[in-house]
Amino acid sequence: LAEAALLSPGSCAFEDSACGYQWDYAHLPWTLHGEGHYISVDTSYEGEKAVLYSPDLYSEEWSCVRLIYQIATTLETSPDPTRLNLYLRQEGESFDRLLWSAKEPSDSWLIASLDLMNSTKKYKLVLEGEMGQDKSASIAIFEIKITLGYCVECDFEENHLCGFVNRWNPNVNWFVGGGNIHNSQSILPKDHTLNSALGHYMYVDSVYVKDFQEVAQLISPKTMAPMSGCLSFYYQLKQESSIVFTVYLRDGSGFYEEIWKTDTALSTDWALAEVDFNAPYPMEVVFEVAFNSAKGGYVALDDISFSPVYCSNQTGSPFDPANAGCNFEEDLCNFYQDQKDGPGWSRVKVKRNVYRAGDHTTGFGYYLLANTKYTSQPGYIGRLYGPTLPGNLQFCLSFYYALYGFFKMSGTLAVYIFEENHVVQEKIWSVLDSPKGVWTKAEISFKKPMPCKVVFVSLCKSFWDCGLVALDDVTLSLGTCQAADSFLLSPGECTFEKDECVFTQKKRGRGSWHRGRGPTPTSYTGPKGDHTTGVGYYMYIEASDMVYGQRAYLVSRLLRGISGKQCLTFFYHMYGAGTGLLSVYLKKEGDDEEIPLWRRTGEQSISWLRGLIEYESDRNYQIIFEVIRGVSMRSDTAIDDVLFQAGHCLEVEEIQFSSGYPDSLNEIEY
Repeated sequence: LAEAALLSPGSCAFEDSACGYQWDYAHLPWTLHGEGHYISVDTSYEGEKAVLYSPDLYSEEWSCVRLIYQIATTLETSPDPTRLNLYLRQEGESFDRLLWSAKEPSDSWLIASLDLMNSTKKYKLVLEGEMGQDKSASIAIFEIKITLGYCVECDFEENHLCGFVNRWNPNVNWFVGGGNIHNSQSILPKDHTLNSALGHYMYVDSVYVKDFQEVAQLISPKTMAPMSGCLSFYYQLKQESSIVFTVYLRDGSGFYEEIWKTDTALSTDWALAEVDFNAPYPMEVVFEVAFNSAKGGYVALDDISFSPVYCSNQTGSPFDPANAGCNFEEDLCNFYQDQKDGPGWSRVKVKRNVYRAGDHTTGFGYYLLANTKYTSQPGYIGRLYGPTLPGNLQFCLSFYYALYGFFKMSGTLAVYIFEENHVVQEKIWSVLDSPKGVWTKAEISFKKPMPCKVVFVSLCKSFWDCGLVALDDVTLSLGTCQAADSFLLSPGECTFEKDECVFTQKKRGRGSWHRGRGPTPTSYTGPKGDHTTGVGYYMYIEASDMVYGQRAYLVSRLLRGISGKQCLTFFYHMYGAGTGLLSVYLKKEGDDEEIPLWRRTGEQSISWLRGLIEYESDRNYQIIFEVIRGVSMRSDTAIDDVLFQAGHCLEVEEIQFSSGYPDSLNEIEY
């Protein structure tokens, strides 16, 4: 009873009720099994998914959500697997943020631990079970527990051990000690948390050691939000022969970084250890004990805790990766060139036109171009140096490049890492082949022990095969480039890479939007590639399938209304002599009429151009993209990279309603 009274809001063991959790009646029903203490959904009803959402919650402090669940399936592998997703629905946001997703089936329950950063806004947790193609799949949730504090913290008093796990070893493992277990001679008289024989702790004992160099590892749940500060724990160590007790951080790609090691031979009472801890991307904490013989002794561990203030009085702000990127709209940011190379890279801008593509950021801004003014010497080299990056961090570098007029592509653009002394350099990327004149995205993961710089090098050896190399939108982020490492995409973003996201067609058929990649079938109209990566997908209308004046609608699902301004950003492509009309409308729930927000008529540019729209709706609403086909088949119109954000647009577009492109032609401004 005492424990039931302590359950925090949003926590539930599903014993006799769902604790204020409700399911969405538009989808599959959840069933509460009071006798088994769980709630579940299965495929006995027709439907794609089931949704369960919590009551309104507040969390002004950092908290940890622990979810005990099980996914049961019969199919071994499936292109459309059964999965369980957990979303955060924040007040004042139209979109839910995906916190976690799992699809691994298991024979017994599993535990997931998720850090929730402190926030002043109300929120709900939303659980979504996707049933997939398995005809006899089921998903069960046994317990949801929200506790104040961080997920890496643990006092080992509960049977789920806060999601800490052993890396299984046939001989030595960490065990739970204390409580009422008195079957081993090395058990301590008292734990640290309760300072009594009833309290629990973790221990590992050398009596099970069979070989030399046996290792036991206790692994924390993965950090799910960037955190830095002081990690502390209590330990006892008793040894006859050498024991090595080490604490590591392990990142997503399996790299171990040692952060602490025992320096004392003996501590028969609980000793406090404190260590500075920095996890800008997902990490696990690994407590490792290595024995040399069966007479080694034991190590005990208890009360792991975390504070967002460093233990040592270390100052210095953490590295901000935003300072290491640039879109070149204002200047070179923190990039620079070596004067002795001469001006290898120039910052240029192309006015909107139908012959030469503009920049990647907006379609009418600045980018860098190498070898713009042909020099008298044969060949040239351009080096662009980035700012200094700290060592021992995992980075992901991404940038866009475009090539024009080369006979041989390979090697015309390369990326090097210079270590600080400029002596050691390593080539980490070079261009092989890519579609000409299309902004193509490149992504590279790297990690160096010493401080280093990223250098973009463009060179061509002889005058005759030198074309133009363009560079734009350089960004640097922490973690590897695989999405598994990043703390998930922004919720209101649609790049059309996987599907049509929140959009649907009013009617499918000849006069509808298509999801495509590469150039459109008709020449002299439509994009050559998408805006997201250059080789991905976008949405377009194929004018040769439609008649003059025919309309095609792409309609978003009903989006949650919020108070205050919202910003819609998207990229549109209107190239072709017969291009018609592209309009964006807002339709509020309950209204018959659509409010026009934005419109463009006629051919605009050969580039992807950025559109910005500021609007507001406190009722639920839909956004509609409408295209009217123009006078000829050269009127393929496309959109890509749609992003919904709460709050004002950071920039304002001058003209919301405009006609054809301005009368400037193929000009480069230096």
